[in-house]
Amino acid sequence: MAYWLFKTEPDCYSYADLENDGRTIWDGVANNLALKYMREVHKGDLALVYHTGDEKAAVGICEVVSEPYVDPKLNDPKMVVFDVKPKKKLSKPVTLAQVKAQKALADFLLVKNSRLSVMPVTDQQWKYFST
Repeated sequence: MAYWLFKTEPDCYSYADLENDGRTIWDGVANNLALKYMREVHKGDLALVYHTGDEKAAVGICEVVSEPYVDPKLNDPKMVVFDVKPKKKLSKPVTLAQVKAQKALADFLLVKNSRLSVMPVTDQQWKYFST
């Protein structure tokens, strides 16, 4: 199992929306590096759901419930999606400012390349959010 961070604009689709829906297709990613990471996601992986915009905070955890597949809306083999379901809401959102304040997280892609909408999370980084 691997860990990931998936970004979403909460005005478009929030963690609360995912909880209400019970399952959704994670789509809308166009950045080449983020798409590369999406192809590495597997069923059973866990991901932090990170709200962008004014919030800039991890707010929940979701589980990937399918392997990546071609986005049915685009029919372009480069454009992949996968299905996710909610796992749990974080007891308190973890803000980008809190992450940046942790020296142990200085190499986290969220800090180094904050524009990516899908990124890997190391075991050490994951522990910061799950404890």
